[in-house]
Amino acid sequence: MPRDSLTGARIRERRSIAGMRQADLARQIGISASYLNLIEHNRRRIGGKLLVEIARVLNVEPSMLTEGAEAALIATLREAAADAGAVTAETDRADELAGRFPGWAEVLALLHRRVASLERTVETLSDRLTHDPHLAASLHEVLSTAAAIRSTASILAETDGLEPEWRDRFHRNLNDDSRRLAESSKALVGYLDDNDTSEMQRGVPREEAEAFLAARGHHFPGLESGEQSPDDILRGAKDLAGRAARHIVRDILLQYQQDAQALPFDIFSAALSRLGPDPAVLAAELRADLPAVMRRLAAMSDEHMPGGAGLVIVDAAGSILFRKPVAGFALPRFGAPCPLWPLFLALSRPLVQVRRRITQVGRGTAHFDCLALAWPQGTTGYSDHPLYHAIMLVLPVRPSEAERDSLLQVGSTCRVCPRPACPARREPSILREGF
Repeated sequence: MPRDSLTGARIRERRSIAGMRQADLARQIGISASYLNLIEHNRRRIGGKLLVEIARVLNVEPSMLTEGAEAALIATLREAAADAGAVTAETDRADELAGRFPGWAEVLALLHRRVASLERTVETLSDRLTHDPHLAASLHEVLSTAAAIRSTASILAETDGLEPEWRDRFHRNLNDDSRRLAESSKALVGYLDDNDTSEMQRGVPREEAEAFLAARGHHFPGLESGEQSPDDILRGAKDLAGRAARHIVRDILLQYQQDAQALPFDIFSAALSRLGPDPAVLAAELRADLPAVMRRLAAMSDEHMPGGAGLVIVDAAGSILFRKPVAGFALPRFGAPCPLWPLFLALSRPLVQVRRRITQVGRGTAHFDCLALAWPQGTTGYSDHPLYHAIMLVLPVRPSEAERDSLLQVGSTCRVCPRPACPARREPSILREGF
């Protein structure tokens, strides 16, 4: 049912909320109760002066009666229906549900957002529990200390006739090990209880580097204008504590500086406004390398790239060297990404452009245009083994209805991918069916 035909249902809903009888409202606006009944059951269209008068009596804005629920609420309802998978829902009547039962619509939307948030939490915790080096070291420390205490306690309990000197030594060991266990456990609990995402990202140098870049929106005006060098930025970076993280960031900033010099901001942004965010078209127009154009697109602000752009760079082993997230597309913080990404298809086809429209399983209704390319690093001789990097630009898109069935379904990592039958699956998922 079209949204503009639900005005009557909204009038009835608002009248009920106000505790007003149909006859009372009809009398105050100067029409018959029978005519108001036809309006409230959407059998008569309404507008103009009468609509304004009804809104005045009900003490609401006229737009609340004509527009009803916000578009975001309706979009969330449709997204929830799409995520339900096998459950059949009347998505074409989402407007009617939001208009006639706004409270229930808000409940459904809230539950859908909560489930999405829980899925992201499970994904993050799974990554951390499986691959986080700090967590692994902490658990190893706790287990080894507990084993030492257990061994010492067994000796004291099961050995008769220990000399006082050895007994005192074992007691000191117990005391020292118990203190160490208490400190390790306290540190581990504090680490697990830390809900600050920015801190969670700093388990390894590359994650610390990514947190630094994300805090600045992956955009550095000083490098764009030439007023700053990478070393100038690093000198004022108090949030980069590790030497390894500083080394990683310096390499990224040097690449950023080279790209900014080869493709100046004014020239690149003008071409982007004129031609759109197609890297191949921009590379041909600006006579630039495709990877450089992709990196420049990812460095653009939301003003020049509405919806943003994600970027992933890996080496030939599939290790993530750089990642810039984009809303709706899950990038693993640790571990191996989904092998179905176009990024890895590009590695098998060096110097060949790969382009796929994709959607991520269990991530809602977001769709993306992924463009990938693999290229050799540096110049190699006849006897040298070429080292390849692959880059993938991730652009949010809205496909047509005809394109939806042809979208490539991918995951983030196998561990948190709910797709039951996937030819590329490496390990079972921790998500139960229907999560």
